[in-house]
Amino acid sequence: MTSVVCLGIAVQDMVFAVDELPSGGGKVLASDLAEVGGGCAANAAAAVARLGGRAVLLTRLGDDRTGDAIVSDLEALGVDLTDTLRATGRRSPLSAVLVDPRGERLVVNHADPDMPDATDWLPLDRLNRADAVLVDPRWPDGAATLLQAAREWNIPSVLDADRAGVDPLLVKLASHVVFSADGLRAHAGTENLGRGLAAAQGTAAFLAVTDGDRGLYWLDGTTVRHLPAFAVDVIDTLAAGDVFHGAFALALGEGQAATDALRFASATAALKCTHFGGRAGIPDRAAVDRFLEERKT
Repeated sequence: MTSVVCLGIAVQDMVFAVDELPSGGGKVLASDLAEVGGGCAANAAAAVARLGGRAVLLTRLGDDRTGDAIVSDLEALGVDLTDTLRATGRRSPLSAVLVDPRGERLVVNHADPDMPDATDWLPLDRLNRADAVLVDPRWPDGAATLLQAAREWNIPSVLDADRAGVDPLLVKLASHVVFSADGLRAHAGTENLGRGLAAAQGTAAFLAVTDGDRGLYWLDGTTVRHLPAFAVDVIDTLAAGDVFHGAFALALGEGQAATDALRFASATAALKCTHFGGRAGIPDRAAVDRFLEERKT
């Protein structure tokens, strides 16, 4: 079983289906509600487990009921949280998420600013047989520690550069960096994604960027390549990017070439978008394999 160690944020999401996203104050009535786990690294770990891999999650939670719910949900999915930090007196991350009929979303998140930053509790000596690692940028010190360890272990490491302000050190340490479109624009200082990838070449990492229904782009030497998005009926895009990164890390850990791993991850994320409820829509491996088989070119 391919093992992927994920490090980063785990959240409890309250997901509301609404007719349209609000643009100001007032009351909004929801047509549906789902309480599900979320968070970049947590969703990636859930995707790894759902796709048949062994997922280990290293995350920081409070000693509260929200943290209990996060742990219970992930463990039910088969994610190993043996080494989760439960910080005394701290609050676990919580989000309110509004999703409209097109699948677009508005997320309001709270993460405790006083969560401990120390990394000395990370069990690196126990994780050195992993096949791949994945980090999100929410805890830079922890991410840098795990990425450096992955270098020493000589295994693939994926950075989910999903937002502005990603520490440049993390980009340099990772073997594979997948930006969101907004994350790359902020990192490279340009609106053009192709030029942004070229500008990010101050690293030896494999570089790619996801751009929603416009697909994704990656650098092949100095050439920008494009993979169109799979056409699906989108219901909910919540967690799609996180699921993409988890599937990508798993595929790399299995030994797939980066370009094949991108296609596998794109298919997994596309199928997730066909179901409401964020993480609840993650497909299993059989569904992804069948989806890809039906779309062979």
